[in-house]
Amino acid sequence: MYVYDEHDRQIAAERVAQFRDQTERALAGELSEEEFLPLRLQNGLYVQRLAPMLRICI
Repeated sequence: MYVYDEHDRQIAAERVAQFRDQTERALAGELSEEEFLPLRLQNGLYVQRLAPMLRICI
């Protein structure tokens, strides 16, 4: 079983902060839906039939 070290946690925290910023910009209207689409898909956020789904790794 893989055990996350401090470096892994730092990378994960940076990616979370980056996606949070992208999401906030999209909600504020600074990014169009077309611009935000690839960003949210790369981060595992899907919407199917009005049901948001978030893909996570455990």
